[in-house]
Amino acid sequence: MTMDSRAVLELMKHAAEEEIRPRFRALSAEDIHEKAPGDVVTVADRESERVIAEVLAKEYPDALIVGEEATSSDPSILDRLRTVEHAWTIDPIDGTKNFVSGDDNYAVMVAEIRGDETVRAWVWEPENDVAHVAEKGAGTYRNEERVNRSIPDPQTLSSTLRGGISSRYVLPWGDIGIPAPSASSGSAGVDYGLILNDIFDWVAFKSDWPWDHTPGALLVNEAGGFAGRPDGSIYDPRVRRPWILTGASEPAFEFLAQAFSKSIESAGTDR
Repeated sequence: MTMDSRAVLELMKHAAEEEIRPRFRALSAEDIHEKAPGDVVTVADRESERVIAEVLAKEYPDALIVGEEATSSDPSILDRLRTVEHAWTIDPIDGTKNFVSGDDNYAVMVAEIRGDETVRAWVWEPENDVAHVAEKGAGTYRNEERVNRSIPDPQTLSSTLRGGISSRYVLPWGDIGIPAPSASSGSAGVDYGLILNDIFDWVAFKSDWPWDHTPGALLVNEAGGFAGRPDGSIYDPRVRRPWILTGASEPAFEFLAQAFSKSIESAGTDR
C-alpha cells in the first residue's frame, strides 16, 4: 500500500482546489459539453480526473484506473475491470449537473478494489467540507470521527423508513409498503452521505456505474448497512445490471429489496 488513506484524500482535495472549485459558478459555455443526450461533462471533470489518475497511475503502475471520463472514451476499461486484481475507480465530479447549475451538492469519489473486494473508499464534498472515508474491516469515518448512526427499528419499517430516489422513478410506494421517498440530491456521493448522516434510511439507484457506487457501498457497509441488488445479493462493482439498493441496516435493506422486487416484477425494470 503506497499511499495511505489520508494521502489519497489529500490528493482528492488538491484536485478539487486546483481544478474544480475555481470553476464552480464560473463556467463558460465552452467549458460544458454533452457526452450523450442529457449527460454533461465539464473541463473541471476532465482536469480533476487527470490530476487524480496521474498520481494513482504513478504510485500503482500495475493497477487499472477506471475513471468516468477515461471510460467514456474507452469503454473497454469496464471489460478489464471484471478480471484485474487491482483497480481504482474515480468519479472526478459526481453530480456534474448540480455543479453546472451552481448547486453545492456534488462530490469527488475514489475507491480501491483488490480482487473481488472493495478495500478502501473516499467521498469528498468540497462545498460542504465533508469527507467520508472507509477501509474494509475498519469502519467508516466522517471528518475523522467514526460514523455511528441509529439503526431503523425492524418492527416499524413499513411506516418510518426514510428514503431517497431520483424523481424520474415513480413506483407505487403505498402499494409496496414503503413510505414515499424524498427526491435524491442528484449526487450519489451526497446521497450515501445522507444515509451515514441519519437523514435517509435507504437510497436506490437504477444506474450502476462503478465510479458512482463502489465508494458509497463500502462506506455504508462499514457503517453497519448493506448495499446490494433487489434479489438480495451484495453489490459487486465488476457486475453491471439495473438497480442498486442501499439500506442503513440489513433489515432495512431486506425490507426494501422485497418491496422493490415486487414492484419491478409488476411494473417492469424501466419504471
